[in-house]
Amino acid sequence: MTILCVRFQLPPAHEAALPGLLGLLEDFTPVVEALPPDRALADLRGAERYFGRDAVELASVIRVRALAHHGVDCMIGAGPGPMLARMALRDARPGVTRAVTEEEAADFLAEKPVAALPGVGTATARTLCEYGLDTLGRVAAAPLSTLQRLVGAKAGRELHEKASGVDRGRVVPNGISRSLATERPFSRDELNPDRHRRALLSAAGELGARLRALDKVCGALTLTVRYADRSSTTRTRTLKEPTAHSAALTRTAYEMYEALGLQRARVRAMSLRAETLGPAEQASHQLTFDPTDDKLRRIEEVADRARAKFGPHAVMPGTLAA
Repeated sequence: MTILCVRFQLPPAHEAALPGLLGLLEDFTPVVEALPPDRALADLRGAERYFGRDAVELASVIRVRALAHHGVDCMIGAGPGPMLARMALRDARPGVTRAVTEEEAADFLAEKPVAALPGVGTATARTLCEYGLDTLGRVAAAPLSTLQRLVGAKAGRELHEKASGVDRGRVVPNGISRSLATERPFSRDELNPDRHRRALLSAAGELGARLRALDKVCGALTLTVRYADRSSTTRTRTLKEPTAHSAALTRTAYEMYEALGLQRARVRAMSLRAETLGPAEQASHQLTFDPTDDKLRRIEEVADRARAKFGPHAVMPGTLAA
């Protein structure tokens, strides 16, 4: 077991703390991959030799340091590769590292639903289940040729290997978190499109304020809609220009939502993620002759100063205040 998948138990509004927590992992190994908003992979092969401790023992030290220095608890999964470490994390509990060895991999995966495998989407899982391949154990036992006919040659080979516990993935260092996310859950499954749009307005406003506070802009926006049956739909759209302007983020979120064409969908939660973050000072803004846009940006600057002084709810759109 040389790979750790660490989930820091961060509230959504504190995602900006993730780079500091990644620095904690980098005290043990330079091979750290951020998985925003609250996770990271760490390759401890060199650390095990250097510190003379195995990955599970080092995980305990990481947990203690995260609590001591950042006041953040974490859950940790350990495995011989990134895929198994991620799946082990799902069975982890606070204070206890869930470890899966290479010898245990096949048994660990056998009873897992096929949708639990990273990289298997809703459509692929539905196709496999239609043919009775609803668990990873059954997928591993199926002939390779059968899987390739169902999902394609390359995807079938990868699926067969992963279901058998063969983990060829690696940790790719990426330094810092490159996205920010926020979620709006509903107290009950929500059918009303107006409430859906209010949730998106609130989420886009929060993302814009957080981006501006960090002097960042985003180049893409991702919308995820979770339904009552626990399925979800995700759409990503590249922005015309990198921005932290709440109005632009809201327009894009509305456009993606409208494109889904939801008809009486029972929505449980909606989330937005700002992707491909970059420094605000390096971003360009296309000037327009629209006085409304300039007015909105000036109002946004004043509102940001008011929120910084009086709290995040000091200024909000009238729609949300109703």
